[in-house]
Formats: sequence, C-alpha cells, structure tokens
Amino acid sequence: MSGADPVADELAIRNLIARMAHTVDRGAVEDYAPLLAPDARWVMPMGDPAVGPEAIMDGVRSRRAAGSAGPGSGTRHTITTTLVEVDRDSARAWSYWIYISTGDDPRILMNGLYTDTFRRMAGRWVFAERISSLD
Repeated sequence: MSGADPVADELAIRNLIARMAHTVDRGAVEDYAPLLAPDARWVMPMGDPAVGPEAIMDGVRSRRAAGSAGPGSGTRHTITTTLVEVDRDSARAWSYWIYISTGDDPRILMNGLYTDTFRRMAGRWVFAERISSLD
C-alpha cells in the first residue's frame, strides 16, 4: 500500500519520532515493539548495533537497570529540527537530539543527530533503522 497523502505520511513519521522519544523517557519497555520493524536495526554511539525488537529492548532494559534512561532517571530526550523525506513506502528523517538532565541541576548531558529510516508495514509507519551519532 503506497501513501496517497505525502503530508499525512510526513505527519505520521514526525509523530512516530515523538512517540519514540516519549517511550524512551516514560514508556514501558514493551511499548517499543509496535514502533519497530521485525528486522529493525538500532545503532547507538557506543556499542554494537542491535537488530530486531528483542535485542533493542534488551539494550533498553540494560540502560534502565543502570539508571541512565527511562522513568525515574531524571532525564529527557528532546528532538528538534527534523527533516523528513518520504518515498512511497519508505522514508528517512534527520533530527537533532538533546539529552538533558531534569533534576536539581538541569543541564545538557549529550547531543547529536538521529538518522532514521522508516518502512510502511500494514498501513502504518515503523522504524527500520535508527543511527544515533554524537555531535
């Protein structure tokens, strides 16, 4: 099924990017799965790429266990200056991200660029790949 409305596709992708940021900061680990393609690839600035929802969620569990992200960590991911390009049933986006501490001493912890690839599956957009790089 190819998109007939490029504006609706772009809006859906922008909302997917925002939903992922909210999931990272406030959602349950299992909330990641519906946002990801079965063969999704996740590349963080440090470490090996994770492939597939279970491997990606294992990385999330590890970061949450360490207290470096997720509910109760006192951090937030802010996404800005997003550029989206849609080509029928695939799309790419580039977004600046800012990782901040929200505690008593609010500050920028890291910042960088997300290079995202999306795929339309069963009429909805999902992440096929996210490459997170530091600036």
